Amino acid sequence: MKKYIRLAITHFLLCGIVSTTFAQSLQDAGETATLSNSVLKVIVNKKNGKINYHFSNGTSFENSYAYIEDINYGYLASFSFGAHNITTDEIQDPLGGKGTCINITHEDAKVSFRFIQHITVYEKQPYVLISAEAETKDPSSFLPATRNISPFSLTTTQGGQMKMPGTEPRFTDFPFDNDDWVDVVTRNWQEKEKITGISHELAAMFDKKTMAGFVAGSLTHDCWKTGIRYTAGKAAGSLDTLVVYGGAARSDNASLPASYGGLDGTHDVMPHGIVSGESVQSPLIFLSASNDVRECYTQYGQSNATIAGRQKWKDSAPVYWNSFGVEGVLGYEKVMMPTGVLKISDFIQSMNNFNGCSPVLSIDSYDQNIYSTEMLKSIQKYAGKKGQKIGFYFTPFALWTWTNNANNTKLQGSDYSVGEVILKDSTGNFVPYKKGDWGAFPLDPTHPATRLSIIDRLQKAKAIGATFIKIDFLSAGALEASRYYDHSITTGMQSYNYGMKMLKHLIDSIMGPDIFITMAISPLFPHQYAHTRFVSTDVYSHLRNDQPGFPNWGSTAASMVSASNLWWIQGTLFPYTNMDVTIMKNFQKNPDLTEQEIKVRLYSLMTMGSILGDGSDFRNQLAAQRAKKFLNNPNVCKYFLQPRAFVPLNFSEGNGQDQQLHFYLPGDSVMLSAFNFDKEKPYVATFSRKEIGLKEGAYVMKDFLTDEIVGSVKNDQVNISLNVGVKDAMLVKLIRTE
Repeated sequence: MKKYIRLAITHFLLCGIVSTTFAQSLQDAGETATLSNSVLKVIVNKKNGKINYHFSNGTSFENSYAYIEDINYGYLASFSFGAHNITTDEIQDPLGGKGTCINITHEDAKVSFRFIQHITVYEKQPYVLISAEAETKDPSSFLPATRNISPFSLTTTQGGQMKMPGTEPRFTDFPFDNDDWVDVVTRNWQEKEKITGISHELAAMFDKKTMAGFVAGSLTHDCWKTGIRYTAGKAAGSLDTLVVYGGAARSDNASLPASYGGLDGTHDVMPHGIVSGESVQSPLIFLSASNDVRECYTQYGQSNATIAGRQKWKDSAPVYWNSFGVEGVLGYEKVMMPTGVLKISDFIQSMNNFNGCSPVLSIDSYDQNIYSTEMLKSIQKYAGKKGQKIGFYFTPFALWTWTNNANNTKLQGSDYSVGEVILKDSTGNFVPYKKGDWGAFPLDPTHPATRLSIIDRLQKAKAIGATFIKIDFLSAGALEASRYYDHSITTGMQSYNYGMKMLKHLIDSIMGPDIFITMAISPLFPHQYAHTRFVSTDVYSHLRNDQPGFPNWGSTAASMVSASNLWWIQGTLFPYTNMDVTIMKNFQKNPDLTEQEIKVRLYSLMTMGSILGDGSDFRNQLAAQRAKKFLNNPNVCKYFLQPRAFVPLNFSEGNGQDQQLHFYLPGDSVMLSAFNFDKEKPYVATFSRKEIGLKEGAYVMKDFLTDEIVGSVKNDQVNISLNVGVKDAMLVKLIRTE
């Protein structure tokens, strides 16, 4: 049984591994060894251990290598070892079926461990799996110990280069989490200025014209924070640097733009924790290139789900009302007192279509003295008689408190002081999360007090009959620290995975398995503990970030910058996405929205396969009037029972607000959506009949909300166009007429 699979792909795959013999084999040609299938080829240089990857779409990675930065030996690259030996294992597993793994063992008499690269090529899969392992030769000598290990590195200093066909290359950089309104940014090549940066967990590159490209990303998220360091080459479609490594712990840098190094990192103040032992494994890396980068994204999501699993939801998708859009801390400003929530419930009941979806009253962060357990129970009882449910909110790994009082306050549900549970840095000071006299502090997920506190909150959630839980500020649990209560845990991701696994177990055991869990501020991975996750930070629903009178964050345009690159998570990592709530009038104290902005916002939720939530104060006459028009629309309510993400036909460019995007949803009734966030230029969104899979025949185009006919498609028509005005969106159904 191949040790690489046992160690790197996790125990989930053990049951699927068998010894087998089949046609795939290693070709030995003197100085090189080659393993290939019909769409990719891996070539190993037996003299220096460097590796080339060639894909059938023309993408190539030349002279790649691995490295480990060991605590005792320093930086060791695979090519620097004295000997490079090659063996193979034939495998079969649930991830890719039959395949062959090349093991390149790098050894040197001066180093007490072997450094092994494992590269798996499956017979019928378009992707390759890559990992590295440091394995001791002598347990009595120095054991491998590192906070920086890379199974795949490509640098020009070692003759490395990545090339991809095409004339309009784009590189997509993913932030570590969705906090601080940072964006997933697709970057354009510049002739005078190289683009460079660090993406987290995954990255992609593609040609804008053809959509051909590649995706590289980690498939294991229980130990390392994976970084992908990149530098674009001078030539279009080339990279001078592409380093995928475990150990990406990065501090925020206020001197840089938020999404370009300022706030898109891991928010750590401590270096990544050290991983040590007789065998130390890197993250397991997925690498795929094809004529359609969207296929690579989907394969990446499916591969993560195969390894780690995913949550399923057997009922209709939940719809909900959330209190945060009315009043931040519910009851604090006396805007939404308990009697007001009952009026919201009354109004929702009056919307027969929306109320027929068994909506949830999602009670967000609240004043404990006003919204006590008994008060929430009474709201649940009142709402239950109207066919409604109640939700619960809490922050399992973060605590908001006064900085100077942390050591004098007990953590709720425990006898420990808050100061005992907060993560510490190397000097014994609190690790910061949200700075300020009134700030948020990261709780150690492995500390027994954290578990007791979670139990206390979940018992309250059970007591009020909650069926929907929103968990927030989860990134706090992934921060690096000098030590954790459980000394076997040494990294932030180990701690976070421990905490999320514990949290899901406690939810199941205390509340039952049929509780819908949505993550708000959180890393994208590990994904398997929730049913959905916010695509971005809170969305306030104004059209653009630069809109006068509104905050310069939280707009629909900004949320779609990230969302157009994350459509693939719906159906692979999660049953649904969460684009946050719609707003029918105004978000908290922000100015009023126009009806056009509300429509654009609603269409963005639909296009991304989001669950439907609203955060409006329906006591206001205008908000109520608009809710009846938009939220109670029978087409809207039917769609959100099982929302599905549309497929993007183009991706966002940078994170400017003038985005023009179009999407389609395949199926028996094809749907098209198009968004024009530009303030001056109209948008003609063109859909190729072949690309969207539209069958032969003539069609009419019906507006989704009104069912009014807005266009037609002739039987022999090759392309379909939607003319979208400035600051507007369209969503249409194609109905066959002959």
